[in-house]
Amino acid sequence: MRAGLPFAPPGTRVGLLGGSFDPAHRGHVHITEAALRRFGLDRIWWLVSPGNPLKPHGPAPLRQRIEAARRIMHHPRVEVTGIEAALGTRMTRDTIAALQRLYPGVRFVWLMGADNLVQFDHWDRWQDIAARVPIGVIARPGWRMPARFSRAARMLWRARLPEAQAGQLAQARPPAWAMINLPLNNLSSSAIRADGRKEPT
Repeated sequence: MRAGLPFAPPGTRVGLLGGSFDPAHRGHVHITEAALRRFGLDRIWWLVSPGNPLKPHGPAPLRQRIEAARRIMHHPRVEVTGIEAALGTRMTRDTIAALQRLYPGVRFVWLMGADNLVQFDHWDRWQDIAARVPIGVIARPGWRMPARFSRAARMLWRARLPEAQAGQLAQARPPAWAMINLPLNNLSSSAIRADGRKEPT
């Protein structure tokens, strides 16, 4: 095990929530706590990314974003990490592959908002991601129907688990995905930055 990385023994069900978290906010906390319950996960790791290749402008410094995220995410089964910087990976597929090598036997689940499912087919080697790990999709305001009928969802339609079976997602053999619907929460990092507000700690 590489020094500085989280501990997870074989068999642990770990959700991976990647993003710039610029800044982390209570919307992230909301979906994380829901994902723990609804997808039957033991732990969730926030993967605070060095930078998002799909976003035109760079985020705040990594250390600053990690520290801010740790101030707002208070849950004993959630760990805020800079794993991608530690591994030297930038693409989700490479991060997942590296984690699977480092943590044999751990059941990883990739977590994403429904808005990300809409653009998932534009991600680097997205079909390999779907073939490597189950995917848990969290519905967000205005994205439920677009996500259901996105290109990636159509191509993976036969691999979809009903929402009632979302708790078995970590045990499913990929490709497998499930989408859960949550009470609407419109808070977003971009809105916080645009308003010049700081998320309360």
